[in-house]
Amino acid sequence: MAELLYRLGRFSARRAWAVLISWIVILGISVGAFLAFGGTLSSAVTIPGTPTAKVTDQLEESFPSASGGTGAMVFHTKDGDAFTDDQKTAIGELLDETADLKGVDTTVNPFETQETIADQAKQISDGKTQIDDGRTQLTDGQTQLDAGQQQLTDAQTQLSAALAQAQQAAGGTLPAAAQAQFDAQQTALTQQQTALDAQQATITENLAKLDEQSTKLELSSQLLDLSSGIRTVSTDDTTAVANVVFDKRQQEVTPETKQSVIDQVKEDVPSGVEVEFSNELAQSLPQLFGVGEAIGLIIAAITLLVMLGTVIAASLPLVSAIVGVGVGVTASLSLSGVVDMLSITPVLGVMLGLAVGIDYSLFILNRHRKQLLAGVELHESIGLANGTSGNAVVFAGSTVLVALLALNVTGIPFLGLMGTVGAICVAVAILLAVTLTPALLSLLGLRILSRKARGSIGTPRPDAVPTKPMGTLRAVGTLVAGLVVLGVVAIPALDMRLGLPDGSSEAVDSTQYQSYTLIEDKFGAGVNGPLLVVATLPDAATDEEVLEEQVRIGQEIADQDDVKAVAPVGASDDNSVLAFQVIPKEGPNAVSTEQLVRDLRDLSPLSGDVELGVAGSASGNIDVSKQLSDALPLYLALVVGLSLIIMILVFRSILVPLTATLGFMLSLAATFGGITAIFQWGWLGPVFGVHDPGPILSFLPTILIGILFGLAMDYQLFLVSGMREAFAHGAPARLAVQRGLHAGRTVVVAAAIIMISVFGGFIFSHSAMIRSIGFGLAFGVLVDAFVVRMLLIPAVMHLLGKSAWWIPKWLDRILPNVDVEGAALERSHPAHHVEAGDTGSVATAPSSGEPRNAVDGAETAALGAGVTAGTAAHVAAPSSELTRREAAAAAERTHPAHVLTTDPDPADQQVSRVEPGLDVIVHPATAGVQRVAVGAYVIAVDADNGTAVVEPPVGGVVVVRAPR
Repeated sequence: MAELLYRLGRFSARRAWAVLISWIVILGISVGAFLAFGGTLSSAVTIPGTPTAKVTDQLEESFPSASGGTGAMVFHTKDGDAFTDDQKTAIGELLDETADLKGVDTTVNPFETQETIADQAKQISDGKTQIDDGRTQLTDGQTQLDAGQQQLTDAQTQLSAALAQAQQAAGGTLPAAAQAQFDAQQTALTQQQTALDAQQATITENLAKLDEQSTKLELSSQLLDLSSGIRTVSTDDTTAVANVVFDKRQQEVTPETKQSVIDQVKEDVPSGVEVEFSNELAQSLPQLFGVGEAIGLIIAAITLLVMLGTVIAASLPLVSAIVGVGVGVTASLSLSGVVDMLSITPVLGVMLGLAVGIDYSLFILNRHRKQLLAGVELHESIGLANGTSGNAVVFAGSTVLVALLALNVTGIPFLGLMGTVGAICVAVAILLAVTLTPALLSLLGLRILSRKARGSIGTPRPDAVPTKPMGTLRAVGTLVAGLVVLGVVAIPALDMRLGLPDGSSEAVDSTQYQSYTLIEDKFGAGVNGPLLVVATLPDAATDEEVLEEQVRIGQEIADQDDVKAVAPVGASDDNSVLAFQVIPKEGPNAVSTEQLVRDLRDLSPLSGDVELGVAGSASGNIDVSKQLSDALPLYLALVVGLSLIIMILVFRSILVPLTATLGFMLSLAATFGGITAIFQWGWLGPVFGVHDPGPILSFLPTILIGILFGLAMDYQLFLVSGMREAFAHGAPARLAVQRGLHAGRTVVVAAAIIMISVFGGFIFSHSAMIRSIGFGLAFGVLVDAFVVRMLLIPAVMHLLGKSAWWIPKWLDRILPNVDVEGAALERSHPAHHVEAGDTGSVATAPSSGEPRNAVDGAETAALGAGVTAGTAAHVAAPSSELTRREAAAAAERTHPAHVLTTDPDPADQQVSRVEPGLDVIVHPATAGVQRVAVGAYVIAVDADNGTAVVEPPVGGVVVVRAPR
């Protein structure tokens, strides 16, 4: 890989304009694809297959006419007085006009709705009065009927007695005339009885009807009582909530349609009336780049300027990062026309693209500057920087890519898409770092160095390399203090609650927040987060049974704790599904509301095998949080497992990867604690714009784990690889810790400050989601880079000593050699060196010329290795062309003032083994001859006369740059 990147770097340097134009074309294609294929972003966080999603689908299937998206408009009087009749009329007319807009199905007039509710109560009351009156009339009729029946009974008795007397007097048979007279009287009585029976049937039927009507009225009265807490106009008649219903699902309503509603209402709002809009209507897409983000980028630019010393050099990483963001984000957004993409997804791409884009370009630029200052030819330096630092960038970026792409294994579509978009932006940043950065470096030439630096190219620059390890007491103290601090900061995480932002988390001056607070003040907090409860009956009910079932089920729902009101929404066409709106006593993110959702789900099935399902914001919060919690162990195991394998390959150690992972867990816990304290508890709320503390964004922990773990391993690589290199050169384990920290801290500090600045700029976004993500990333990098990586890890490495680098022999044998920093490349591509002050040679020296002879080649290789003069030397590989005399001559011409040593173990002060091609630390000379083994050869360095001799006759050579 290092060799490939070396060639890529040199190619980009030689074909700089072609590379630059290619990236401009790619940027144009990405922008064009976005304009041609980009779709609508969504602000709704949904997960298919959850209980809430299933209930929502059932509602859309059973109530297709009610499946359109909705939004609330809150009208209120400016002076706090009740609405006038003219204002009510004007609002009604305005809503009628709004209903005619494209994409709008209908609007709901709050005044008419409230009148309807009042009329229903009056109708029920009037109906009860009418029933009572009818029952009284029927009772009176029944009394009269009973009296008539008694008279008829008496008449029948008299007629029967008279007939019996007449028959007895006549000897048994009456004359025909007499019998006819009695029959006529009997017929008359029978007819009267028939009439009375008919009247009785009428009275009975009317009584049955009254009973039926009374039952319906009683059921209706009970439903009205259950829903008595629901209003559309406040009790003081100063605030009214109107609803707009769209002709598409909530997720499919375009921002343009919503904005047309807002514009229409704002333009014609009646005099003396103000209107605010709910989150569903007014929630705009978060800004990709605002004032806060610009400030963060300015701080990053200042950091680059301080570190690099010139505006041109400081601008290069910024240009690379901005191009990367442009390509990555627009390319990702072009997919929004075919996939559902959350509105914050591209913002996350901007965050990562800027942060890693600047850092990755900086790593290569920093290496290139050092090589130029050491006198390495321009194109060779670009190639070497790309093959060494660029190789480390590719590896570090790969860990971030693994963490981001692994989000897809969670099975949560929106989260996997966020990870994929972030990975695209990081991948683009890596490609730009190893192609565009070399091209720009070639075009800029030596202008990335200050004039003063250009004048001292090739001049030795002493660097105070640590000569003593950290004190053990200091290491213990640092470790204990760090653990205590992180533990204290992590305490709030024990109280972390997950949820999704609502209107209360919007900016105080936003219409969404004003709408939310008006509804909460005038109608109750629960109205901001109603629940939809669906009851599925085992068998379809008759029309007569529907009302009875609504009351029965509604009453069982109302009997639960923290229910303010229950209102029936309707029944499906086949009467098999009943829907209810349930108003909790508290808001959607309240603990009591979440418990209510669980209680309602636990009710299912009700008596009669009625299945209950719950939907709504609180229900969705629970389902999203549970799904994320269930997916987290697998995701964490995958990411940590893969990273452990990679780090074992790189560091050839067991304990180093374990300490790196444990350190990340500590920084993660502290990050969660900081987020909880600020966004849930409200600590320092005014500083971070948190005016209404609430639950933590449900997917934030998962996102933070993925991103921060990748970045943490980056810092681990850049710091600990230096420790590994020092240890491999022969430095004692504890001293190697200090030297590695010294070598890598500058670039890590700068990289961390840049990332904190970029992420921190998003803390002041208008979007509640973006604010918490920006803070979490900024605070996480701060803790991990400055506390864990630069304090705790060195302390732990010091205490572990040599055991930190222990690895089983069998594992060491089978592990491939992973050359992350391109040491083999340095050995195979010796840098071309020029003398101090010869800046033209740096820019124009041949990139592929051969040294004049073996001695010059060895000397040049050593002097151009990028090692600071007087403090380090390069051990060249053994060469059959290099004789003892030539080696001695090369050493004599360098006039060494220092003796080469590799800090051998106390048991062997004279000889220590190093591998060919590695840089070796040089320390003040001591008397006598010291020997250093180079592979199978020994270099004898005489401190008295400054010569070096190769033993046996053929072998490697050590060249020590002497201060001039």
